[in-house]
Amino acid sequence: MMRSLYSGVAGLKTHQVKMDVIGNNIANVNTVAYKSQSITFAELMYQTTQNASGPNAETGRAGVNAKQIGLGVQSAAISTAISQQGSSQNTGNAFDLRISGDAFFVVNGGSGNKFTRDGSFYVDAAGNLAMSSNGYNVMGWQVDQNGDIVQDNVSALKILAPANMTSPPQVTSRANMSGIVDKMDPQVLGDGKIVNLQIYDNLGYSYTARFSVQSTDEEGVYALTLEDLRDANNDSVLDKYNANIFTGTAFDPTAPGTTINREKTYSLSDKWSIVAGTTKGEIVSSDGSTTIDPTNAALTDEQKAQYAQAWGVKDWETLQSLQFTKKGDPLATPPVADKVVGFADLFLPANADVLAEVMDTTDATLTSSGYIAQNGKTLTVSYDQISGALSKIGGTNADNFYLNIEPIEAGADNPFSMDSAQGDDKGAPGIAIYMNDTTNVNNEKKSTISATSGDHDAFGTGWALGTMTGVSIQNDGKIYGAYDNGQTKLLGQIAFAKFANASGLEKEGDNLYAATLNSGEFDGIGVDVAADGGKVSTGILEMSNVDLSSEFTELITTQRGFQANSRIITVSDTLLEELVNLKR
Repeated sequence: MMRSLYSGVAGLKTHQVKMDVIGNNIANVNTVAYKSQSITFAELMYQTTQNASGPNAETGRAGVNAKQIGLGVQSAAISTAISQQGSSQNTGNAFDLRISGDAFFVVNGGSGNKFTRDGSFYVDAAGNLAMSSNGYNVMGWQVDQNGDIVQDNVSALKILAPANMTSPPQVTSRANMSGIVDKMDPQVLGDGKIVNLQIYDNLGYSYTARFSVQSTDEEGVYALTLEDLRDANNDSVLDKYNANIFTGTAFDPTAPGTTINREKTYSLSDKWSIVAGTTKGEIVSSDGSTTIDPTNAALTDEQKAQYAQAWGVKDWETLQSLQFTKKGDPLATPPVADKVVGFADLFLPANADVLAEVMDTTDATLTSSGYIAQNGKTLTVSYDQISGALSKIGGTNADNFYLNIEPIEAGADNPFSMDSAQGDDKGAPGIAIYMNDTTNVNNEKKSTISATSGDHDAFGTGWALGTMTGVSIQNDGKIYGAYDNGQTKLLGQIAFAKFANASGLEKEGDNLYAATLNSGEFDGIGVDVAADGGKVSTGILEMSNVDLSSEFTELITTQRGFQANSRIITVSDTLLEELVNLKR
């Protein structure tokens, strides 16, 4: 049988495979992120009819090449143009994503992680980000309790989980007063220019702190007064909360010279009272029969704790370190007769009948965070009379003051506690209100001073509960939720996979690839697409990278190749026919 006959058959089969590859490319010309394939041929094998011989010096004959007859063609490799980017198609859908670079999305349909360039995603009924074509979940990294991305093993991105549908409320921790205080303004000269500041407690309820700015007898000095605190119904809540304004003067009860006001009797309970005028601040029973001396160690733990609370210190040891001096006592070093600390009710026992009043001329009040509120409802604000810029608040070189709000009821939870604030504001003594942006200049008798949440750098704080209004995906794959309270929240980040040899990935249909021994492994964590300059574009899909002009050209050459190989078979058959016809 003629070898050429089988060479022709091999040629037909190989060109048929090439036709299959070309047909698949053309069929997927509009498939999202499809990567075109190409095939290369290789010689099948050879039959050697005579081996090569070398030159013979003795006979003088030259060498003779081997005689080999080829037996056809075979498919050598089918390659995928995986690194060639397809064109962009604008869709306007926020969940349609296009990767710039050589990374892959990581998806999972329950049978292990797969990889795709198809960024046509949607959110399913459970809130998962998934592929539109097959429902595979898009994998990524989750957010920890601090709102930071944790780059750990990838998991499904449930971006519309119930916890993400709302943005929690946040207590107001900073605010800003800005504008002009005109000294000729009739309101400033009269009852005071009213400035309202809207604030939120940590449950998201809205309140309005009502301030007034009023002239004093001193040029460039104004009285800033907290007039009222009102709820969302415009009702005053000063019957529920103590509200004070003060500069950040720290109070250290153990500092030398600290004096405690003991000009009146403070009732601790039905049995014990602090008696005015005692040198060491003894506690005396109501019938006068028992006296507790702070230097006497023979006390019960309960008595020690009660005594320490009565004097506004944390424990018995701190109480023993205090210098109990009378107001204006020359033994106080240095003299601080003008900074006398009165009792605050929350430092007294829960069952106390509190008579905590401000006793001294400076109206000093100890707050729960350990600060002195000088002139509890009023501070002086001073302006430089050359530049008109803010110079002092409360007589100190400060650019802000604090608004502290605490429940009147002893032991009640404080919804204005700064313990729930964020960042540097956490644990602050109150709402820090900055006045850097106020000036004292002429404005045609009209003051424009106003107050807004956020400091003078526009860092806003304080908001109510928010409902999600939209989702956006950033260029690095981070997913943010937007809420109607003006906040955004990081919901997760899409993780990506990269391979040492992406062409070694195995196609599995449904626009999916699987890792192989020749592609390299996926470590289960993935990479940040922006780590090496890649990015994700939203509202855009990657189109197929099939070049129709090249494919049709390949069609022509494939057709001619197939045709030529068919002629080999035809001619070979004719030769065989002639051979058969030798015998008539």
